[in-house]
Amino acid sequence: MSQRPQALFAMTAENVPQVFPPEVLARLQEAVDIDPALVARDFADPGVREALARTEILVTGWGCPRLDEAVLDAAPRLRAVLHSAGSVKSFATPEIWRRGIAVSSAAAANALPVAEYTLAMILLAGKDVLAARDRMRATRTSSGWGVVAGIGNYGRRVGVIGASRIGRRVLELLRPFDLRPALTDPYVDEREAAVLGVPLLPLDDLLRTSDVVTVHAPETPETHRMIGRRELALMPDGAVLINTARGALVDHDALVAELRAGRLTAILDVTDPEPLPADSPLHDLPGAFVTPHLAGSQGNELARLGLTVAEEAERLLTGRKLAYAVDLATLEREA
Repeated sequence: MSQRPQALFAMTAENVPQVFPPEVLARLQEAVDIDPALVARDFADPGVREALARTEILVTGWGCPRLDEAVLDAAPRLRAVLHSAGSVKSFATPEIWRRGIAVSSAAAANALPVAEYTLAMILLAGKDVLAARDRMRATRTSSGWGVVAGIGNYGRRVGVIGASRIGRRVLELLRPFDLRPALTDPYVDEREAAVLGVPLLPLDDLLRTSDVVTVHAPETPETHRMIGRRELALMPDGAVLINTARGALVDHDALVAELRAGRLTAILDVTDPEPLPADSPLHDLPGAFVTPHLAGSQGNELARLGLTVAEEAERLLTGRKLAYAVDLATLEREA
């Protein structure tokens, strides 16, 4: 009889082979007894219900059904939920923590490609690469080898909104460059900002003094439309807004007005609503560069999420502390 604890996948079925390719699945199966062919997409399914009764570790992912009291009652042996994606807010309920069930998330792993996307866009925007490409496509001409005034990444101020996992990783990635990062976050004090190596500014001051503003705050009632008409008006002429967090943090009507005026440019990987309607002016405005929510883990990056779960399972089973435990007390202000 296997000594490995029983585990069960709970996510959209097609995510299993993408997040857990053969080499990652093999590592997970060394730690737990889990069948990739049995995936819980509906906890009311009789076969899933039977497996749930034996499950000690639930490996969740995108599309996981809600873990309410009834589901937890059907899983009396459950001791850990290991999430192979970012936020657990869509399915986790406080009852999980009340029952002493450990919760872990691969949000830190998912933060890496988002931060990399952000860094790339900061550098490209500083050189005016995106707009220059559009101009060349439209005119089929080149400005030649002359010096282009007003562009470049030397000494440019980058304002980071939110010391989230992604925001902190962006700050790390910016260190080798001759850029001047600054941070705003109501939950960070001067001492912590000093450890991060950046000045801590009020939001308004950060907006006024930044050439590039990149948003990495969670979506909460407090952050809804936090970048509105007043805030956008504070940004200097020619500034760039990057949003890889959530579309609802930015007032899109106010942003469109600034883009139409040609005063600001925006790089948006998230929109509100999402997906972006076909008739949205953001598709056509020359100052808008919109990508379809691809900054997060994609393609071969998904395996890093699965590997994070496998490593957490190994820690759990050898009595070590989970590296990426989710704390209910801070969940509300996390992404």
